[in-house]
Amino acid sequence: MLNAAAKVNLVLEVLGKRDDGYHELVTVMQAVDLSDRVTLEEADVLELRSRTPDVPSDGRNLALRAATALREASGVTRGVRITLDKRIPIAAGLGGGSTDAAAVLVGLNRLWRLRWPVERLDEVATTLGMDVPFFLRGGTARAVGRGERIEALRGGTLGLVLVNPRFPVSTAEMYARITPAMYTDGRHAKTLAEGLRRTPTRVAASLYNGLQEAAVAAHPPIGRIRAALLAAGALGALMSGSGPTVFGVARSFEHARQIRRRVTRGTWDCWAVRTLRGPAVRLG
Repeated sequence: MLNAAAKVNLVLEVLGKRDDGYHELVTVMQAVDLSDRVTLEEADVLELRSRTPDVPSDGRNLALRAATALREASGVTRGVRITLDKRIPIAAGLGGGSTDAAAVLVGLNRLWRLRWPVERLDEVATTLGMDVPFFLRGGTARAVGRGERIEALRGGTLGLVLVNPRFPVSTAEMYARITPAMYTDGRHAKTLAEGLRRTPTRVAASLYNGLQEAAVAAHPPIGRIRAALLAAGALGALMSGSGPTVFGVARSFEHARQIRRRVTRGTWDCWAVRTLRGPAVRLG
């Protein structure tokens, strides 16, 4: 059994459009201790099970695709039964599918006794999605390109509050809304990286997401969540990734718990979490 941690984007900048049609990004990602549980068992075929509604069990599931891709890359002929216990909401901007995929790569590397270094797993991870290479490592990192170029950063421990409005947002939809006016030059990521080892106030002042304005226009509850977090005492609040989850920065984990109690309501899911300095994928 493995624990697969979620992430938040402390900064997400769109630098421009690439020749391959994707957008060039720079982002600072941070693993947090809200985790899915991934269980891997020997089997004759590749299969996936989950008790969570709306989780696909076919090739649409990134965890199953990760197993298929690793088996093809390694030449292994064995199967695996993947069981997902989902705690990270789906299509929430928290990287739930990507962290599950990373957990499968890490777990099968052990189960199948491949003994591949993380750099070799990276070759498979980059074919699955831009966040997957980050989750092979965890902690705090700056990612460039489509997320495949990773630089580890050193940061302190933060208390955060995550608030999800219980509806999914399509990543493709959000990126389709990007216009050249939303492009930036990477300065926000640089400023955030320089402030990581200082106070939570400094981190909160450096938060930035180039997709947030377009997301709020399309989904107004995102803006209401951000306002509620700030009104409840968060030092800063930002949408994570392509949304719709919004996180607030607290002075401490206890302060995060206080904010969580203040913003909890029937239509939102809320968590007080700590940031992780170590791996995003851990043996359970």
